[in-house]
Amino acid sequence: MIQILAQNGDENPDGDLGLATKTRPKTAKPPMYKVMLLNDDYTPMEFVVMVLERYFGISSTQAYELMMTVHKKGLAVVGVFSFEIAETKVMQVMDAARKHEHPLQCTMEKE
Repeated sequence: MIQILAQNGDENPDGDLGLATKTRPKTAKPPMYKVMLLNDDYTPMEFVVMVLERYFGISSTQAYELMMTVHKKGLAVVGVFSFEIAETKVMQVMDAARKHEHPLQCTMEKE
């Protein structure tokens, strides 16, 4: 004979199976950050396309379109990442711009 026990270990008079469940704290998703490129009048368009391809893994066609958005609108979001990845992307772009003596600016802000 099988005895069905309630959660507290007593016999269950209704015959229902009581499941002991442990609640786990819900893990919150980390905040995401938008990485943006800002337009300037001196950085060559080809350099911006190269940066988008190299550091953001964007295809040539998409990189060109995104570069034109930056050029026409003054800035564009080029990706959304966790804090650490966004920070790394911004540093990579800024280092490349400095190395090639371009004033290209890249920033991040909380989504």
